[in-house]
Amino acid sequence: MRELFVWAVCATSLAAQAVWPEFHGPKRDSVVTSRSLPLTWSEQDNVRWKVPVPGEGWSSPVVCDGRAWLTTATDSGSKLHALAVDIERGEWVHKKVVFTIDEVGHKNALNSHASPTPVVEPGRLYVHFGTYGTACFDTETCEEIWRRRDINCDHMEGPGSSPILVGDLLVFHVDGGDVQYVTALDKRSGETVWRTDRSIDLSKYQKDIRKAYCTPIVAQLDGVEVLVSPGAHAAMAYDVRTGEEKWRVRYRGFSLASRPMFDGQRVYIATGFMRAQLYAVDFTGEGDVTDEAVAWKWRRNVPKMPTPLLLGDRIFMVDDNGYATCLDTATGEAVWRHRLGGEHCSTPLCVDDRIYFFDREGRTVVLARADEYRVLAENQLDDGFMASPAVVGDAFLLRSKSHLYRIEARR
Repeated sequence: MRELFVWAVCATSLAAQAVWPEFHGPKRDSVVTSRSLPLTWSEQDNVRWKVPVPGEGWSSPVVCDGRAWLTTATDSGSKLHALAVDIERGEWVHKKVVFTIDEVGHKNALNSHASPTPVVEPGRLYVHFGTYGTACFDTETCEEIWRRRDINCDHMEGPGSSPILVGDLLVFHVDGGDVQYVTALDKRSGETVWRTDRSIDLSKYQKDIRKAYCTPIVAQLDGVEVLVSPGAHAAMAYDVRTGEEKWRVRYRGFSLASRPMFDGQRVYIATGFMRAQLYAVDFTGEGDVTDEAVAWKWRRNVPKMPTPLLLGDRIFMVDDNGYATCLDTATGEAVWRHRLGGEHCSTPLCVDDRIYFFDREGRTVVLARADEYRVLAENQLDDGFMASPAVVGDAFLLRSKSHLYRIEARR
């Protein structure tokens, strides 16, 4: 009993401080520091709690003020929900229907109608379901503050891009088969602050290869916050305050979901379907910088859905079919390549000197963060992962296809 009490006290203290505000965490890079996150687990070992999640949704958990939030779709996608669970007790606090959809569009078998990850900050939750709607709620009462139903596109395969918060702006992509643009809303009112259409002509392409599902990042360029925003066949950099385009780089690719990475000098972009490539682009210039700014390209086993990890002068990634690669960022050459196995949609997570890879069959392979391929552990849960992980103190929050887990070493 004493052991359980100490575990509960320590976990409560950590949860009060912990925040995982959006997709890929507080730094948008899926990197955390915690010497106490567990290396191993199973359905019987190191599971603090496990709760069933109704419906279907691939959004990742976000955490603030002791609650984890996620979204889901029920009734074949006609009801879109926001859910909150108490991260200490593993009990549902809110289950709210946000939108009711009369005509549910088509989605890919690997997608859901609730795939975009919400954003949370103290007092406010921002949920986004692509063309089906965007809304803001009070996190204590779950009362609606504002909603938008007029930001629409034909996703063709279901919604995918997640929003991000930049100061007072809620920013997201609208990259459909019919229209392609980026927009920023005032987070307080939901009103549009700016909207910028993609600057390349996609009219020569059929609708299916005009779409994209990427989530942007923010980087600094000459003291200005710049949105790095990949879409179909080109990535753009925008002044995040005004939506003004700074530069663009062209490539062949669409339906990309992997998020870009930035190391202060270069931005790294995975180009998606048809054949994914990884571009290293010098973060400078104006206008079309394709010819002068592309430092190198890597063409083998580049992920279309999981986002790579940028760790110092190394990039670690796994492609959708389970082939892992470590690249040197200076040269774009492989340090190692190895068959990891499984099929992957989730973004891996780096914890200190370990990298956790989560596959669609519920297996997690833990590799050493090293210049040699070295497996540290393999863990198995009952259902597979489509969502990416979150971290609360020394605990993982893992959303499988059917449950939400708190994975934590017993103290």
